[in-house]
Amino acid sequence: MSDSTSPPVSTVDSPYAELQRELRHIATLQSISGTLGWDQETYMPPAAAPLRAEQLSAVSSLAHERLISARVGELIAACEADTAVTGDEDEAANLRAIRHDHERATRLPTSLVRELAEASALGMHAWREARERNDFAAFAPHLVTLLGLNRQRAECMGVPEGGETYDALLEDYEPGMRAAELRRVFTALRGELTPLIRAVAESPHRPDTSWQSIPLAVERQAAFNRSVLERMGFDFSAGRLDVSAHPFCESPGPGDTRLTTRYSEDELAGALTASMHEAGHGLYEQGLPKAARFGQPLGEATSTGIHESQSRMWENFVGRGRPFWEWALPQMKRDVEVPAVQALDVETVWRGMNVVAPNLVRIESDEATYNLHIMLRFDLELAMLSGDLAVADLPGAWNDRIRADLGLEVPSDAMGCMQDIHWSMGAFGYFPTYTLGNLYAAQFWATIRAELPSLDEEIRAGDFAPLLGWLRANVHAHGRRYTAPELCRRITGQPLSHEPLIAYLREKLGPIYGV
Repeated sequence: MSDSTSPPVSTVDSPYAELQRELRHIATLQSISGTLGWDQETYMPPAAAPLRAEQLSAVSSLAHERLISARVGELIAACEADTAVTGDEDEAANLRAIRHDHERATRLPTSLVRELAEASALGMHAWREARERNDFAAFAPHLVTLLGLNRQRAECMGVPEGGETYDALLEDYEPGMRAAELRRVFTALRGELTPLIRAVAESPHRPDTSWQSIPLAVERQAAFNRSVLERMGFDFSAGRLDVSAHPFCESPGPGDTRLTTRYSEDELAGALTASMHEAGHGLYEQGLPKAARFGQPLGEATSTGIHESQSRMWENFVGRGRPFWEWALPQMKRDVEVPAVQALDVETVWRGMNVVAPNLVRIESDEATYNLHIMLRFDLELAMLSGDLAVADLPGAWNDRIRADLGLEVPSDAMGCMQDIHWSMGAFGYFPTYTLGNLYAAQFWATIRAELPSLDEEIRAGDFAPLLGWLRANVHAHGRRYTAPELCRRITGQPLSHEPLIAYLREKLGPIYGV
């Protein structure tokens, strides 16, 4: 197998070299969209929203037209007939993914790509304003439009044999995954999560979480979070950390990975976990071989589920672990001269970081109940796309499920069906990847702990390099060489399963709750 960071096997004048140049041009156009999107969520003035929608629509259509061009199709066919390409393992894997992307793109008319880009930009702006006013009626027309466009997109893509409409959209985020498989995995996971959550609820033990509300200036939180991200290995010379309504990671291209988080003076833990989560995405992006492979599948993430495995691993498996806080709490005390912080001890903080309590907000939920949020969104997406659930009825259906699954009453749509940005940006099929990320992370983590027996001691010492090095070698370096299921089997020797996540939760929650 060739070194994925070295020049490809083709010569300057070969079809493969020309194809690579075309892909880089397409990726450059897509990077412009990424940068415009990042600006829209951070510094863009609200009045610029209509023009930004036009800009994103224009750039997206240009990239799409280039990808579906007859010349790109000819180059792909020529490369498939070139044994110098197909005989090289890396280049053959690259070519397979290029063919997959080209064929899917050619099924979409450029007019639909343009409409989706514009509707998504306008939808995100409308969602932000509607959520602030708790005005679902103002956002609903945008959601109706985005649903209709996604149905059109699914029709263009076509339903896989034996599959359903949702599968055509899911393919954008988790290639090869099907709704039927998600139902199977989610049902098995729910079957073991529900009694575990019930046992915790019935436990007399209640960790102290009051310390998480210690008032702390945003500037101090931001400085501490940055220091943690630097220690994790995030390269700030090739990235940045800003603030947005909904934390995210955007990586337009080589040397440019942008993270956002959000702060509140009385939510110390939430800002840190959000920052570590997005840094997990950022570390993956910085670890991909983009410098040599920009625009090529081997320089891109395997799937959204694998991407989420990286963010959820750093946020939860590291950031909520006792070894992490044995290192981080002394650092916090050194950096934050607040008496209430100085009085904290590791046991209290560790237990408080792992409290299990139903929460209305997904991104503030604990590791056990979090997955119930994802299953809720998955079911509602399916119902809306099929037409079984009208947009006007979404708030009521949402509130009913929160009541049934978590035993909570939803006080407002802003805290309910409008809390997430995803539907406003037209991202249908995305939500299941969060739970897939948890599942992959747990399975990877079991392997990591077996292969890095001194991991706890290293984290306790603030040395995250061995963990990051393992992820670089086993996940990041491969790009899209393997599908997510293939990567899982390669790393763990097993297919994706809910069992490692349940075992991890039981091991962690047992000492805290006596379950």
